[in-house]
Amino acid sequence: MTRVSAYQRVETAGTDAPWLTLVHGATQSRDLFGTQRNAFAERYRLLLVDLPGHGESAQVDGPFGPNEYAEAVIGAMDAAGVTRTHFWGTHTGTSVALLLGRRAPARFLSFVLEGAVIPGRELPSVMTSFERARTTMRERGLVAARQEWFEHSPWFDVMRKRPIQCRADEHRHLIGLFNGAPWQDARVPQVVTITSDDLARIDAPTLLVNGEHEVPDFLPAVEELHASLPRVSRVVVPEAGGFPLWEFPERVNVLVHEFLSRA
Repeated sequence: MTRVSAYQRVETAGTDAPWLTLVHGATQSRDLFGTQRNAFAERYRLLLVDLPGHGESAQVDGPFGPNEYAEAVIGAMDAAGVTRTHFWGTHTGTSVALLLGRRAPARFLSFVLEGAVIPGRELPSVMTSFERARTTMRERGLVAARQEWFEHSPWFDVMRKRPIQCRADEHRHLIGLFNGAPWQDARVPQVVTITSDDLARIDAPTLLVNGEHEVPDFLPAVEELHASLPRVSRVVVPEAGGFPLWEFPERVNVLVHEFLSRA
């Protein structure tokens, strides 16, 4: 059975406006994009998606891996009647973007990839944080695991160091709504890999966004994408860390508006 993620449509821009689909990262939800919703709703129809095991998709069953997430997102697009769209993903959302860009290229006008990851590439810091959360959840419960995830995962370093400016408490609250299903699901997701040749066939204009203080594990993927994608540009957001769109949304929104106008 095809999984379908929960989603929200925002269509104040009118029926002729292009679609912009937004997909969050692990432990978050579509509420990650609250600032973007306000900034882009006048020009774009928005489709905000909750990945399986997150937000209003908390009860969408696993296993939880890039292929399963991509299947649920394309299911949400189909259910919402979104046939062609710009796509903005962060972290896990970028792996979804790359899989869908390879499988259904005609459906995407452009991609914005923040903190991009490539399915099948090793990310030691991600696995360390994931396994630590899984162990903590089993031994001390979900609340402790969510707290540890935010307090020790390196992609939240800038939020922790600049808590007021980067809305650390709001992000803790966002993670505090995560039900932990992907941490406790023991099923093995489908193994998916993307080759450099696959990337070379993703022809939609693509913007790579990273913070100045990006987690080092993520940089090889960014370099490979920058070298392999045919129509790619890259920006580094000063002072930002793992989530520039949350940490410094005004700066990022300007960059993305300019990119989408060109795309």
